[in-house]
Amino acid sequence: MSLELPNPDSTPKKVRAAVDHLALNAEANTRGAIFTRPEVVDFILDLVGYTKDQPLHEKSLLEPSFGGGDFLLPIVKRLLDAWRVTRPNGSALDDLSSAIKAFELHHDTFGSTYKAVISLLDREGIAGTTATALASCWLSQGDFLLEPLEGKFDFVVGNPPYIRQELIPAPLLAEYRSRYQAMYDRADIYIPFIERSLSVLSGGGILGFICADRWMKNRYGGPLRSLVAEVFHLKVYVDMVDTPAFHSDVIAYPAITIISREAPAATRIACRPAIDRETLSTLADLLRSPVLPKETDAVRELARVTNGAEPWLLESFDQMALIRRLEACFPSLEEVGCKVGIGVATGADKAFIGDLDGLDVEPDRKLPLVTTKDILSGEVRWRGQGVINPFVDSGGLVDLNEYPRLRHYLEVRRDVIAGRHCAQKAPATWYRTIDRITPALAKRPKLLIPDIKGEAHIVFEGGELYPHHNLYYVISYDWDLRALQAVLLSAVTRLFVATYSTKMRGGFLRFQAQYLRRIRIPRWADVPEPVRCELAEAAIKRDIHACNRAAFKLYGLSHEERSSLGGNRE
Repeated sequence: MSLELPNPDSTPKKVRAAVDHLALNAEANTRGAIFTRPEVVDFILDLVGYTKDQPLHEKSLLEPSFGGGDFLLPIVKRLLDAWRVTRPNGSALDDLSSAIKAFELHHDTFGSTYKAVISLLDREGIAGTTATALASCWLSQGDFLLEPLEGKFDFVVGNPPYIRQELIPAPLLAEYRSRYQAMYDRADIYIPFIERSLSVLSGGGILGFICADRWMKNRYGGPLRSLVAEVFHLKVYVDMVDTPAFHSDVIAYPAITIISREAPAATRIACRPAIDRETLSTLADLLRSPVLPKETDAVRELARVTNGAEPWLLESFDQMALIRRLEACFPSLEEVGCKVGIGVATGADKAFIGDLDGLDVEPDRKLPLVTTKDILSGEVRWRGQGVINPFVDSGGLVDLNEYPRLRHYLEVRRDVIAGRHCAQKAPATWYRTIDRITPALAKRPKLLIPDIKGEAHIVFEGGELYPHHNLYYVISYDWDLRALQAVLLSAVTRLFVATYSTKMRGGFLRFQAQYLRRIRIPRWADVPEPVRCELAEAAIKRDIHACNRAAFKLYGLSHEERSSLGGNRE
C-alpha cells in the first residue's frame, strides 16, 4: 500500500493551525513522547539488521518521530561505522545524504536534536559544513502523517508517539481519519504511524517499533491487523511487560514488533527479557538465527499468528491449540443465552450519585447502586449508594413537571449536569445520564466483574442493585448463574481473557465485555446434572480449585490440556 499525500500548502488552515499547536506544545505527555533506553534501541536495530557489518550507506532508513534522538543518534553512529569500513575514501555527503530520513514535529525538540546530530558528526570527524548539510538532508521538522514522503525505505525503526484521540485537535483528527484506513474507532495516534511506515517499506524492507500492544487485540486494531496479514510478515514479537524499556514508567503494555514486507511465515516470540546489553544481544542473535536451536526456551515459534482482522494469539502452542478446540466445539457466551453489558455512566457522578436515603427525589426516581468498592470481598457488601434515574421505563426522559423534588434536585446541580458534553450536544435533554437506566436490570440476578484485575473477580448479585459503569455484568436466560460463576472463575476463562485481552503493567488483565464475549461454553441443556451441581457448589463456596475441577469436566479437558493451564489443578 502506498499513500500519495497532498502538498502541505493544500492542507486546510485549521489543520495547519492544529499541527502548529502540537509543534509548539511543551508538554511531553501531550505530544506522546516516551523515551527508549539505549540497550533497547540497540536491540531493535540488531533485530531489523541495521548493523555495521552491512553496507548501510547503500540502504535507506526512516525514523518517523525522532524526539531526543534515542534511535537517531545510534543510527547515525552505526551508519558512519559501516560506511568507513566499506568506503574508507568516500565522500560523506555524496554517500550518506540519502541514507536517513527522520521526522520530528516538536520545534524545540527538533532544534536540540538537530544540534546533537551535528555535534556527533563533528566528534566523528565530519567537517562542519558537511555535518550541517547531512543533518539538513536527514532531518525534517513536521508532522510525519501529513508531510510528503518520496521513495521506499529498507528500514523503518522507532518509538511512535502515543497520543489519545481526545488530545488531538478535531480538525487534525478528521484529517488523519480521511488519510488512514487504520485510524478506526478509538485508535491512538501510533496506529496511523504504523500504517504509513508499513506503506513505505521496500520489498524485503523491515520495520521495528516499540509501542503499546493494544492494537494487536483491541477492536480498533482490526484494520491494521488485516493490513499486516494481507501484505506483511510478523517476524518477531517481544513481550516487554514489566521491563524497564523506557526512561519513565508506562502503564500500557509495551511490545517490540518486527514486521517485514515479505511472504508470511512463523513468528518468533520472546517474553520479558532482562534489559542489559549482553542478554539482549544474545536474544537478538537467537531471534535472527536461520534455524532456531532446539535446546532454547528463550524463543519459541508460532505459525499463523496473523489471521485477517482477528486478534493475534501469541500464547504457547498448547494453549493456542486448546483455545482453537474450544472455539470449534462450543458456542460463545452470548450464543447460549447470556448477555454481557456494562453499568451506567452518568457523566457527572457527584451530581447523580450519592447516599440512597439522602437523595432528595421521589422514591421511584432513584435506584440502589453497586460499585467496585461494594464487591471487594468477593461478596456484595452494599455501602448504601444510589443513582438518580431520569428515565421512564419506556425509555424516554421523565417530565420534570411531574416530579417536583427531582426537578429541584437537578436544577440545584444544573451547572454541573448541563456542562457535560452530552448535555451541550442536546440541551433539551440536559438532565439525562450518558447511558439509559433500565430499572429492570437492578431486579435481575447478575454476575458483576470489575475491569482490571490480575485474576477473575466474579461476584454474584441477587437482583437488588444497579451496576455502576466501572463494573461489567453478565445475566443469563438459560444458565444457572452460580454454575456460570464457577466457569468464569476458572482457569479456562482466564485463558480466554488472557489470550484476547490487552494486559496492563503488573500483569493485570482487562475483563472487558469484548473479551468476555469471546468465552466459549456449552449450552445449559447439554450440561450433565452432576456437573451442574458441582459447578454451583464450587461457586457458592468460592473454592477456585473446585471451580477448576468442575470446569475441566464441563469442557472435557485432557491431561495435556489441563497441564497447559498451569497444572492439573486436581
